[in-house]
Amino acid sequence: MKNYLWCFCLLLSACSNLPSAIEDAPLYNLGYQEALTSTANFKNAPVRWGGVIVEVENEQNASYLQVLFYPLSSFGRPQIDEANQGRFVIKSTEFLDPAIYTKNTSITVAGTLAGDIERTIGKKTLRLPLITPSHPIHLWPTQLESQYNRGSIGFGYGVNSFGVYPYMYQPYYRPFMGYPRGW
Repeated sequence: MKNYLWCFCLLLSACSNLPSAIEDAPLYNLGYQEALTSTANFKNAPVRWGGVIVEVENEQNASYLQVLFYPLSSFGRPQIDEANQGRFVIKSTEFLDPAIYTKNTSITVAGTLAGDIERTIGKKTLRLPLITPSHPIHLWPTQLESQYNRGSIGFGYGVNSFGVYPYMYQPYYRPFMGYPRGW
């Protein structure tokens, strides 16, 4: 039995499909407020930040993503239900297609704090932290909350004319039945 449990745990640990730079935070994870107040002191410090894309600017030699900063969950996804803390800019030497990096898309980036950059938002000019990515920028798929019930997942037994049978109830299964939606 121990061998089966060990194999099961090993299989579950291999199920992550996130890049290691996104999944694992740096040893010292520099906070947004720290970087904002003293950018010069933390220049070239490793960061793993995320948020929601506000704007994409493509220039001749670089692309700039302006991102609304949100704190990250334990596995690196921006927690957009939390309060945002400000903005930061990602400078990439690669072309970032605005059709792919669309407004309101959640992203996570792992890279270094390169300093700050001046940006005009409305009629106000701000100095924002500038990140240079050391790994590809991770785009998160959109979550369709309406399709999933945040209820419990479980197993049980039911009774029908054939006797006792096991069933499963999960958000994408009909309640208390073992059939997926649409059957």
